[in-house]
Amino acid sequence: MANVVNQGSMLQCSMGVAPSSLVVVVPTVTAATPPGANIMDCVPMMNIMPFGMCRSPANPTVAAATAAALGVLTPMPCVPVTTPWTPGVPTVLLRGQPALSASCKCMCAYGGQISVTTPDVVVSAG
Repeated sequence: MANVVNQGSMLQCSMGVAPSSLVVVVPTVTAATPPGANIMDCVPMMNIMPFGMCRSPANPTVAAATAAALGVLTPMPCVPVTTPWTPGVPTVLLRGQPALSASCKCMCAYGGQISVTTPDVVVSAG
């Protein structure tokens, strides 16, 4: 049995200052339960929303603001640039891809690691 993360689970980025919630876009609507997520539900501004402000010096806007503040780290608005979730649940396929579990991680190009912090809408799948 694997725990599959559904839409609405809370996410946190190690470089962000606020949590965000996972959005799962599916072509059909189900009334019984929220849709389950797969490893490809990682599209910025569609599946993964901003985490408030970004603190990563690798983010060009943070680097520019920090330079303008004479080296004092200056967070700027978060705009995620993400990769697919890993490792996924290979034994459970959702929409043709491995399902997303609460232990999966997603990386941001600016150095943040995104994780599921509150999988309060988890279902069991075989």
